[in-house]
Amino acid sequence: MISNFERKYGKYAVKNLTLYLIAGYVIGYMVSLINPTLYGLLTFNPYMILHGQIWRIVTWVLTMPEELSIFTIIMLILYYQLGQTLERTWGTYRYNVYLISGLIFTVVGAIVLYVVLTFVYKDTFSSQTLGSYIGAYVSTYYINMSIFLAFAATYPEEQLMLYFIIPIKIKWFGVLYGAYILIDIYNAFSYARQIGTYVIAIITTVLIVMSLLNFILYFISLKKNGGAFSVAQAKRKKQYRQQVNRARQNQTYQNGARHKCAVCGRTELDDPNLTFRYCSKCSGNKEYCQDHLFTHKHM
Repeated sequence: MISNFERKYGKYAVKNLTLYLIAGYVIGYMVSLINPTLYGLLTFNPYMILHGQIWRIVTWVLTMPEELSIFTIIMLILYYQLGQTLERTWGTYRYNVYLISGLIFTVVGAIVLYVVLTFVYKDTFSSQTLGSYIGAYVSTYYINMSIFLAFAATYPEEQLMLYFIIPIKIKWFGVLYGAYILIDIYNAFSYARQIGTYVIAIITTVLIVMSLLNFILYFISLKKNGGAFSVAQAKRKKQYRQQVNRARQNQTYQNGARHKCAVCGRTELDDPNLTFRYCSKCSGNKEYCQDHLFTHKHM
């Protein structure tokens, strides 16, 4: 399905999407310094969204995922580098799908959660209070983390320099991130037991899962069939396209046809309705008609 959409809408994909995301943080940080009241109107709040402030569905992406510090700056630079590598590996369109789907999952999860909790806790919390609670936990923090986790799953043997000195394989950082997420959820439930209500724990858990749902789906795909976004698949796809382009540029048969089935010998001149495809498993850029594409013997 992604491939079909890529053929139709791939030209609309935004290049360097990670850079735009980080630029949004800079804008949001500047707004928070210049006009804190205006910054408050940018944050996510499902109560306000359902009462007319629909711009918050988009503008929350501008809010900083955490307080600005030298550590935050270093991490954003790292996420930018990892995002650029993933975009080159997967392609711009598929990286757009990965990152934007994480944002959409977060928004949908937060609004659905708000509606459910408003019904369940209608006698305990006002809808406005629940909207503020959910809005306080909606950020791109775990969206950024999903970039790191995707890189760790795609390039598990790559190394990062801990404290710029100690080389550690990135897959172990991925495991550490996973443990950190579980600790966040555990702490939320521990705090819930102390205050006597689990609403904060539910909000925290659901929003973490929804923010990382794009990575969860990618990881399942990677383990199931090598992943449509895997390095091997991306390399194979690139080589296949190069072979097809070379064949199309150089291949013209004696009768003027540009396509010819390697099995039956028919061309587009014999039947204009025939569809031809190249087989990536056959050597020499073999081309087959629609009747023999899946039934031929690989050569």
